[in-house]
Amino acid sequence: MEENSIEQKYNKWIIILSVVIPVAVAILFKVKLKDFGIHVTPLHFLPSIYATINGVTAVLLVSAVVAIKNGKRKLHENLMKAAIGCSIAFLVLYVAYHMTADSTIFGDVNHNGELDVAEKLNVGNLRLVYFLILITHIILSIAIIPLVLVTYVRALATKFDKHKKIAKITFPIWLYVAVTGVVVYLMISPYYA
Repeated sequence: MEENSIEQKYNKWIIILSVVIPVAVAILFKVKLKDFGIHVTPLHFLPSIYATINGVTAVLLVSAVVAIKNGKRKLHENLMKAAIGCSIAFLVLYVAYHMTADSTIFGDVNHNGELDVAEKLNVGNLRLVYFLILITHIILSIAIIPLVLVTYVRALATKFDKHKKIAKITFPIWLYVAVTGVVVYLMISPYYA
């Protein structure tokens, strides 16, 4: 009975966080501190850091699956907590970067904030590949929030049968988000000013 109440207790928070986090990120993504007269140096060093955090998250996720398959439950738990921590750190750094720097345009070689005809021709279909990866990354990064939270709460409630069932869905999506975060960075990084 208590295990069920743990899930019920956290269900409203899962719903709230699953809505508030993407909405807050979308709003903060558009907020530029300079528009409020706050002059800060753009944090241009952050993308490489948060891309690295995405890579670390991917390694943690794979390591956590290997740990649980080898019966190392406590190691699995610690690795998953670290992966969640990395995802939170990524989110904070991502928002901080976008609040201090203008968005980078894929293919903008001369860094003027516009994509001219020559630049479009230069990147060709790679631009479409970039946007396909970026769009799926963004959509799945929103979808992963409730999945991670539900998966975590089911483990917390010691509902390991239900935890395992949803983890089989959560893991590949979260891994995709982490790996494509690195891919997106590697693709856009030549165009950072």
